[in-house]
Amino acid sequence: MSGSPASILTDRQPVNYSPVPLKLKLYNATGSIAFGIKDNGFSVFLLTFYNQVLGMEAWLVSLALVIALVADAMVDPLLGNLSDRTYTKWGRRLPWLYAAPIPLAVVWYVLWSPPVDGPPSFWTLLGLAITVRLLLSACEVPSISLVPEITRDYDERTTLFRYRFLFAWGSGLVALYLAYQVFLREDLLSLEGYRNFGLFGAITIAAAVLISAALQHRYVARYPEQRPPPFRIREVFGEIVEAFSERAFLIFAAGALAAYVSQGMTFALSNYLYYFVWQLNEGQLAIYPLILFFSVVAVFFTLSALHLRYGKARTGAGATIISMISWLVPYGLYAIGLWPELGTTASAVALFFFIFVSNAAGVTAVISATSMVAEVIEAYQEKSGRRAEASFYAGNWLVQKCATGIGILLAGSMLSLAAFPSGAKPGAVAEPVIVSLIAYYCVAVALLGLVSAYWLARFPISREEHEERLAALAALDVTARADPDASGLVP
Repeated sequence: MSGSPASILTDRQPVNYSPVPLKLKLYNATGSIAFGIKDNGFSVFLLTFYNQVLGMEAWLVSLALVIALVADAMVDPLLGNLSDRTYTKWGRRLPWLYAAPIPLAVVWYVLWSPPVDGPPSFWTLLGLAITVRLLLSACEVPSISLVPEITRDYDERTTLFRYRFLFAWGSGLVALYLAYQVFLREDLLSLEGYRNFGLFGAITIAAAVLISAALQHRYVARYPEQRPPPFRIREVFGEIVEAFSERAFLIFAAGALAAYVSQGMTFALSNYLYYFVWQLNEGQLAIYPLILFFSVVAVFFTLSALHLRYGKARTGAGATIISMISWLVPYGLYAIGLWPELGTTASAVALFFFIFVSNAAGVTAVISATSMVAEVIEAYQEKSGRRAEASFYAGNWLVQKCATGIGILLAGSMLSLAAFPSGAKPGAVAEPVIVSLIAYYCVAVALLGLVSAYWLARFPISREEHEERLAALAALDVTARADPDASGLVP
C-alpha cells in the first residue's frame, strides 16, 4: 500500500507524508451530515415542538433534554474508549459506523412522532432523547476520530475540519430551510409537518453515515497496528481520567464550555427570538438559512489563512469576541430606540447583516477549538505512549453536550421567568415579557463570551510546539522499531 492514500493512516506516522486526497476529505465530511441534522432538530425545533405543539411545559421539556444531554455526555468517554479499543479487520471506527445509523434513524423518526395521545410524558421524551443521542454519538465519535488518524499536519487537520463543518452546517441549514419552507410552511405548529421533518431526517441520517463509511472503507479498513489490552472497567476509566487530566485539554474545555452554553441557549431560543422579538415573516425566514450558509462558506475559504497568521488559539479567542459583540449590537440598538421598525425589510436586512458576521465569527471559533483537540492527542501520546483520538473527541462531546444542556435549561428558565405564554402569536406577546427575555438573554451571552475568549486564548499548544512534538515522536518511532523497550512507546 506504499504511496497510496491509505499509507498515511497508521498509528505511527513519519513527519513528512502526502497531502490528504480531496476525495477522502469529502468522504469523511459526509459522515458529519448526521450531526448537522440532529443538531438542527434538537437545538432549533425540539423545544418548540414539545412545548408549543404537544403542550408540555417549557421547563419540563428543557429538563428532559438536559438530563438526556448529561446522560449521553457521561457515556461518551466510554464509547470513545471502546472505539479506541476496537480491533477488527475493518479497523477501529468502521464497525461502529455500519452498526449505529439504522437504529438511529428509526428512533429519530419516533422522536418526532411520539406514540402517545396528548402531551407526552416526561419519561417518554427523556427515553427518546437519550436513545437518539447515544446512537448519534456511536456514529459521530468514530467518524470525527478518523481526522487525527488521517493526518498529523497542523493545517491539513484544519482543512478536514473545515469540510466536516461545511457539510454539517450545510445539511443542518438544508433541514432548516425545508422545515420553514416545506414541512412547516403553512404553520410552525403543524403536527404533520414535524412528522415529515422527522422522516426526512431519519432517511438522510442513515444514508449519510453508511455512505461515508462505505466510501472510506478501502482507506481505513485494516487491523490496527497495536492490539488493545483486554477490557477491564477499572483500566478503562483510569485511561479516561488520565487523558482528561491533560493540561491542554482542560484549558480547551474551559473555553469550549462557556461557548457551547451560549450556543445551546441561543439555538433553543432561536424561534422565540426570530418570531417574537424580531417578528420576521415567512419570506424573511426563507432567507435566514441562506445567510447562515454563506457565513459558513466565508469561513471555509478564510479560516486556513487566519490560522496561518494568528494560530488556532488567537483566532478562536478573537473570533469569539467578534461573534459576541456582533450578536449583541442589534439588541442594544433596539433597546435604545435606534433599530428600524420591527417586521420591516429594513429591520430584517440589518439583522441579517449582524447574523452573518456573528455566525461567521462563531463558526471560526468552533472550528478552531475543535481542531485544537487534535493537537492534544500528540501531547498525550508523547507523555503516555498511547493515542486516544476517540477518547479526546468523546471528551469534546462531553463538554459540548453538558454545556448545551445547561444552555437549554437556561433558555427554558428564561422563558419561565419572563412569563412567556404557550401558543403565543408573533406581535401579540406583551412588551414587558419581550424586554425581560431580551435582558436575561443578553447578559448571559456577554458573560459567556468573555469567559470563552479568555480560556481559548490560553491554549498552550502552538504550531511550532506541535511540529517539534511530531519530530520528537518520529525520533521515538525510529528508536521503537530498533529497540521497543528503550523507546518508552507501547510496541
